Amino acid sequence: MKSTMQDAPLSISRLLEHAARVHPDTEVVTATPDGTRRRTFAEVAERAGRLAGALRACGIDGDQRVGTFMWNNAEHLEVYLAVPSMGAVLHTLDIRLFPDQVTYVANHAEDKVVVVDASLLAPFAALLPTFETVTHVLVAGPTSPTAPSTSSASSRVGASAGAEPVESAHLPVKDHTRRTGARQMRRLDADRGCRCADSAV
Repeated sequence: MKSTMQDAPLSISRLLEHAARVHPDTEVVTATPDGTRRRTFAEVAERAGRLAGALRACGIDGDQRVGTFMWNNAEHLEVYLAVPSMGAVLHTLDIRLFPDQVTYVANHAEDKVVVVDASLLAPFAALLPTFETVTHVLVAGPTSPTAPSTSSASSRVGASAGAEPVESAHLPVKDHTRRTGARQMRRLDADRGCRCADSAV
């Protein structure tokens, strides 16, 4: 019997689609020490879709785990919408935990990709060698004036920043591939053309 109350699954992807269709101009506001940043639901939905494409390019499909190491902001919301909508599993790595606790949580969950806020890159980069299953790190959000650049943080964990970006059909990223060849650190940048660099180091 068809219900008059709900005739479709109440999934994250449907909520996202509804917000973008019915409330496209409603704003998501992120408060920062420098003021506020604003993004419409239509923009959030579009960016979440591009993030899902980038995650697929990193090998995420099915029920693989994606961790976040982020503040409560618009970029984090986009990850929260993108990951479940593509059928993967999302969880937070609490930025207030002790380093060994973050390592335990990421390894126990068997995270394959972690999305990190640009302003938290330095403390996260110090943890990268302790992760057993993380293959990619996506760096999101505007860079804090006091935050290290992606390339400088990458060099602290033994990354090679010499790879030249090449064109790709996925979310704009810039790779910094570790010398082990096992992990990559990518910079998400919505204002650039689609870029993705892969290199054998």
